[in-house]
Amino acid sequence: MEQLEDLADPAVPISTACAALGVSRATLYRHTSPPPPPSYRERPRSHRRIPDEQRQEVLAVMNSEEFADQPPAEVYGSLLSQGIYLASMRTMYRILAENEQSRERRNQRAPGTHATPRLTATGPNQVWTWDITKLPTTMKGVFLSLYVIIDLFSRYVVGWLLAEQESKELAIQLFEDTIARHGIKPGEVVVHADRGGPMKSDGLAQLLSNLGVTRSFSRPRVSNDNAFSESQFKTLKYQPDYPGEFTGMLHGRGWLQEFFDWHNNDHHHTGLSLFTPSDVFTGRFEEVLVVRQRALDAAYEANPERFVKGPPKAARPPAVVSINPVAPGDHEPSYPEQEPHPSAVAHTPSTAPGRGAVNPAEGAAKRAKRVDRPSALRELEGAMADRRPPAAAPP
Repeated sequence: MEQLEDLADPAVPISTACAALGVSRATLYRHTSPPPPPSYRERPRSHRRIPDEQRQEVLAVMNSEEFADQPPAEVYGSLLSQGIYLASMRTMYRILAENEQSRERRNQRAPGTHATPRLTATGPNQVWTWDITKLPTTMKGVFLSLYVIIDLFSRYVVGWLLAEQESKELAIQLFEDTIARHGIKPGEVVVHADRGGPMKSDGLAQLLSNLGVTRSFSRPRVSNDNAFSESQFKTLKYQPDYPGEFTGMLHGRGWLQEFFDWHNNDHHHTGLSLFTPSDVFTGRFEEVLVVRQRALDAAYEANPERFVKGPPKAARPPAVVSINPVAPGDHEPSYPEQEPHPSAVAHTPSTAPGRGAVNPAEGAAKRAKRVDRPSALRELEGAMADRRPPAAAPP
């Protein structure tokens, strides 16, 4: 193509040169004469467009006290029932869009902000996490609900319950028994969970408040905030002898009893340097650590060439276990915080230009004012009457 563009010999026709190179003349012309850029012509205003003066009147009515928080459909219907026609609903939307007021006009609840839960445990019974998972049965569509509470520091299952349903009453019963069994004192433990129904129930909140237990919640739709409970459920459901489906409550309780006994006392947890949750929960890991170190020392004395990094040292379990640990340089305030009851959350009215901000206390007075026609509408009716042509005389 570049050779054809550089061709300046008048003795060689373009058609001959294109045929010799196997290029279409149309292709050559498109490259040598690109099309001009598209031109955008401003769309003329419609002759049906209402004048700017009337558009300002419509906007004034839309932003009046009576209609400041109402959509155009409500304004149009209300005025039409009063015998007033200002403009079509579509024109009202156009006028609002021209003035950047076409969004939601009613009072809106401000978007919620949820702090990242940051919990740290340096010993047993400082932070508990709990969750509920479903276990399928041999009957299609029927599931058992497994409630599990684990200690964050040791991964020790401090309490569990299997039921045929998920309810706040069963959650209250589980926590009453678990807190009493472990002798938890007020202010000693923080309970972390997601935002499920039983977790957020008023009954459980009242119980934990009476017992001096602080609650902590995951952020909405963030499963990583309760990763320790989710990981424990995977350990349960990925066991080689996991039945997949349970025949009923007796079958489920029997299998879970054996599983949690193995999990607490025989499961060498990778997150605990291969100590069992019971070793860390009871502090017995110090004795086991001595036994492990002796075995490593004996192995090193027998075959030192196998340990290229020098004498091995038995690993201790982590001294600190955290949910969403604070990164270096991050000064975000600590969590948890007691969440307010939903009824105490304030609703923030819209503050966009030209929109009303009427709080609920003024609702009754505002509705009463709608019975009487506002002064803006009365003035508008008078102005429209002045422009209205006189009625034709009857024949």
